[in-house]
Amino acid sequence: MAIEIIGTGKAVPAKKVSNNDLASRIDTNDEWIRSHTGIGNRHFADEDTACSDLALEAAKNALAMAAGFSGADSAERDRAAAESAKSIDMIVIGTATADYFGCPSTACIVQDKLGASRAAAMDITAGCTGFIYGMETAAGILSINTERKRALVIGSEVLSKVIDWSDRGTCVLLGDGAGAVVIEKTGAPSEGPDKRGLLRTILAADGSGRENLIFRRGGSRNPFKTGETVEKSVHLEMKGQEVYNFAVRAVTETVEALMKAEGITVNDLARIIPHQANARIVQAAGKRLGIPIEKFFLNIEEYANTSAASIPIALDEMNRGEQLKKGDLILTIGFGGGLTYGGNLIVW
Repeated sequence: MAIEIIGTGKAVPAKKVSNNDLASRIDTNDEWIRSHTGIGNRHFADEDTACSDLALEAAKNALAMAAGFSGADSAERDRAAAESAKSIDMIVIGTATADYFGCPSTACIVQDKLGASRAAAMDITAGCTGFIYGMETAAGILSINTERKRALVIGSEVLSKVIDWSDRGTCVLLGDGAGAVVIEKTGAPSEGPDKRGLLRTILAADGSGRENLIFRRGGSRNPFKTGETVEKSVHLEMKGQEVYNFAVRAVTETVEALMKAEGITVNDLARIIPHQANARIVQAAGKRLGIPIEKFFLNIEEYANTSAASIPIALDEMNRGEQLKKGDLILTIGFGGGLTYGGNLIVW
């Protein structure tokens, strides 16, 4: 029995914001942002777009692909997605920017709008590692439950709504988007020379670094009080150097651990798909590992850091761009708030 990806999809807001656009708003410039992060653009949702809206569009694209639809007609896509949604047994969404605080989960909203009436639904709060955690969670549920065959795993973020524009080092990093995959329990082998699907996952955390990436206000630890006047709404705070050091270590350790556990070398990997946080993190980790940067897939120049959405967006771009072929061995790596980190080893 294998857990295989049978459909991918993404949704990115139409509004593109370049580094030069940001320079008109804050004290920065294109050269500084590119040299420090590798970012050239990001996409921002409009005021009326929430996390579930992007998640829904990405899900429809993935579901339509899983149903065999490959056209451009949106009405036909929606019909294919609606039919495919009936087969979904589980929806897991990784997000740090859910529609609502606590409940309902964004996954429940997407479940209803898709018409996936038989699906259980839940959100995962694992920061930028949300998709990695979501893949293993959904795969585990499918594996132990004989009645569940298919799951929808989504990463979706609207980080533009939690930006602190006075924090120049953080605000230039973030963008909005969603990515989704449909996974299915198949009769293919998960071991041996012809093994398929999700082979191995590492999930890890270091809660001692929780202060390094944090939404400090609004939760039960530090709630807003009635009548209180606040200078800023809920926003993301980041200690850049601490997160950078953690991320380089997390990428290095995860790649090494997955390869050792599976008994493979980097030459066996078709591509490595890291969370798109900062190109310098990937470059530094690659140097430590002795892996050429060409082995890593990077699209951060166009989308910036979309947190839990970055890996599934990358997978969809690679899949639709025919950069992945059946049988390719790929490795995904996430790292982010919590602090959390981890990776999936997958045969495409």
